[in-house]
Amino acid sequence: MSEPLIGLEDVIVAASSICSIDGENGVLRYRGYDVSDLVENSSYEEVAFLLLYGQLPTAAQFKAFNAELSRNRPIPEGLFAILKDLPPTADPMAWLRTAVSALAAFDPESEDGSEEANLRKTIRLTAQMPTLVAALERVRLKESVVSPDASLSHASNFLYMLTGKRPDEIRSRAMDSALIIQADHEFNASTFAARVTVATLSDIHSGITSAVGTLKGPLHGGATRRVMEMLEAIGSVDNVESYIRKQLAAKKRIMGFGHRVYTTVDPRAALFKKISKELSRKIGPAKWYEIAELTEKVVLQEKKLYPNLDFYSASVYSYLGIPKDLFPMIFAISRSIGWCTHMIEQYRNNRIIRPLAQYAGPHGLKYIPIASRNENNIAK
Repeated sequence: MSEPLIGLEDVIVAASSICSIDGENGVLRYRGYDVSDLVENSSYEEVAFLLLYGQLPTAAQFKAFNAELSRNRPIPEGLFAILKDLPPTADPMAWLRTAVSALAAFDPESEDGSEEANLRKTIRLTAQMPTLVAALERVRLKESVVSPDASLSHASNFLYMLTGKRPDEIRSRAMDSALIIQADHEFNASTFAARVTVATLSDIHSGITSAVGTLKGPLHGGATRRVMEMLEAIGSVDNVESYIRKQLAAKKRIMGFGHRVYTTVDPRAALFKKISKELSRKIGPAKWYEIAELTEKVVLQEKKLYPNLDFYSASVYSYLGIPKDLFPMIFAISRSIGWCTHMIEQYRNNRIIRPLAQYAGPHGLKYIPIASRNENNIAK
């Protein structure tokens, strides 16, 4: 019997016009636009419009879209009671998973599957996710929740609600760039989970809940936190080489390296590296970038592996003052627009996603009555 196929690797499950990846050349595009170009010249709000509607907005469309996002930032008052009853020791991603699911109960269109309603729910969810994450953290720390500020951008408003302080231009731009970089990435695990969910004609909130649950895993969104923990364990540039070689000798995984799709430099890692370098100089401490840069060199030399999205994003979030256990939530804030856009695309040309398995178990077993069973005649 041949070996079973693992992980749907290289299997095309659907056509999509949202995102394209050139893994051999390290190029990521949203709706045909190189993500590097968008990071350099655009904003998260503009990229969200692009992903959702398939084209860059006119000035009038951009103004109206921004107004809709701003208007929909507040989260229902009833949700706070739910958040305050959650145990503070719970994983923040478990909080977020519960909170996103609960949002459906407060959304008057939660069960309306029309495209018009789904577009409105997408705007609401994209607007509410930063408010929700910031509120979760403030409640968890028993601090007063900071209301959204309509005068601030999507990225600036999140940092303001999280910290209670309006961010400077350096932090605001870094946060905005981070959100753009992570807005979509084709059929990654969480996006695929969302599409599988709505392929049953379930609702958008259920799809987002599935995506958040998938993102919680340490091999997906949780990897960024583990990268930062590794940088902290290394502690100093002087310890990098010995730490990495010791990990490799023990056959332990170096978090933040390697990718299923990219065979060269992950373009998102390159963008985050540039941001991390700038923040290390302007905010500090410089050591997180310096440790990461040397780690990259050692791992490339020893294992011929390139850093992925998670590697340099960890230091960027640390420079922005975001706690480690919130790192996966930043991914959710950014990716909510991508998740929703993919779900809407799935609805438009839906066919339930039901792959086959290559059976690798026994055949031809005969039932043995329980009174006659023993350790020797039960198939293992």
